[in-house]
Amino acid sequence: MTIAPDRLDGARGQAAWTDARLLYALEEVVEKELNRHLKVAKEWMPHEYVPWSDGRNFDGVLDGEAWAPDQSKVTSIGRTALVVNLLTEDNLPSYHHEIATLFGRDGAWGTWVHRWTAEEGRHGIVMRDYLLTSRAVDPVELERFRMAHMSAGFESDNAHSMLHSVAYVAFQELATRISHRNTGRHSGDPVCDQMLARIANDENLHMVFYRNLLGAAFELAPDRTMCAVRDVVTGFRMPGHGMPGFERAAVQMALGGIYNLRIHHDDVLQPVLRHLKVLERGGLGPEGLAAQEELGAFLEGLDGQARRFDERQAAILARRAARG
Repeated sequence: MTIAPDRLDGARGQAAWTDARLLYALEEVVEKELNRHLKVAKEWMPHEYVPWSDGRNFDGVLDGEAWAPDQSKVTSIGRTALVVNLLTEDNLPSYHHEIATLFGRDGAWGTWVHRWTAEEGRHGIVMRDYLLTSRAVDPVELERFRMAHMSAGFESDNAHSMLHSVAYVAFQELATRISHRNTGRHSGDPVCDQMLARIANDENLHMVFYRNLLGAAFELAPDRTMCAVRDVVTGFRMPGHGMPGFERAAVQMALGGIYNLRIHHDDVLQPVLRHLKVLERGGLGPEGLAAQEELGAFLEGLDGQARRFDERQAAILARRAARG
């Protein structure tokens, strides 16, 4: 999209592009992408993806049956990933606060913030209903984790910069889509797979919105945008990194093929970077060129780390198979 000349105000320098000026200059792009999103997004009902007929009372005030692992239809790795994915979705109030503070609540930006929040809210609703109705995970542990995670809240790693936040969510939405989709495929339950595939579709549309917005930012402020992408890619962490037991769960999910370095490099970073032609972009000043070179070097190193992980993963899985 071509940005109106009056929005550029004759300034393309790094220092000239404050967050306030970028928010104003990008509002036309936000409106265009919002309208595109509303045309392609399909309405869906969370209750249609929940096997309600499987539900029964738990122990407690209704004197039902206590949860036990053998009641779960999903695999062990599926249970781990489902808890991590739901706890990530549970922190939606903190995410809303972050983006509403940075993007504002007025105009096209505000409309998008509220629409995104409403769509993300469905994900937590349907996942929790599925998990409890199907007895996929321990409900007591899940609730205690939720309380601990939400009580800690969420604070972005991105120094409250609007551009850093746009860059982060462009990658993070795709990472979340991949995590949900792989969790469904490894869950062992077709109902779970179908539910998470529906959620993954939403996450992909959110990624496209932010990716296209990031592309427009490159046209306006290439140096500053390149620096933001470099910072986000080299310091990327999933939003659920602060939840209880995240490190152990992340290792299990990596070995189980849900989300690991290879997936992060090949299926998350590279598709966004290639689409935006980040490493081929010209017209950069000294700071942008330095950031571009640093990003390229980082990706080469990450690919090497991913190869080493692949080898370790294969060895571990081979040992497990040998033990039966």
